[in-house]
Amino acid sequence: MRKGQEITDKLSISLSALCVVHCLALPVLLLLLPSLEALQLHNEAVHIWLLIAVTPISIYALINGCNKHKRYQLLTVGTCGLLTLILAAVFGHDIAGEAGEKALTVLGAGIVIAAHWGNFRQCQKHRGASCSESSSEHLTSAFDSK
Repeated sequence: MRKGQEITDKLSISLSALCVVHCLALPVLLLLLPSLEALQLHNEAVHIWLLIAVTPISIYALINGCNKHKRYQLLTVGTCGLLTLILAAVFGHDIAGEAGEKALTVLGAGIVIAAHWGNFRQCQKHRGASCSESSSEHLTSAFDSK
């Protein structure tokens, strides 16, 4: 299970980072390489598809990790980041304009990245970089070390 946890955290980080790159670098790339316009990468559907990909993976990784290391604030932070991404994708342009939408997207993606990085690090800290141990073993080892 440890590998699955590690893979989903890293995948969520990568997809969130791709969202940031799409928001910030794509306009510059379109200016430098106008032929990219044909790919329709600037289309708002790209945000929706990235969101559809990152949401279930993030939820799975955060819940699975938090059930192992019991740091549920990471789940709360990750959920706030996902909600920010959803708000940016669905309402951002209409409410805050293009710049506001980009700011919300970058903020939400940054929050999701931070939550997954924290989740990944917490899993690494538990007994030989493994989140696959049961919580009772963690509890026992915590009392043994004192």
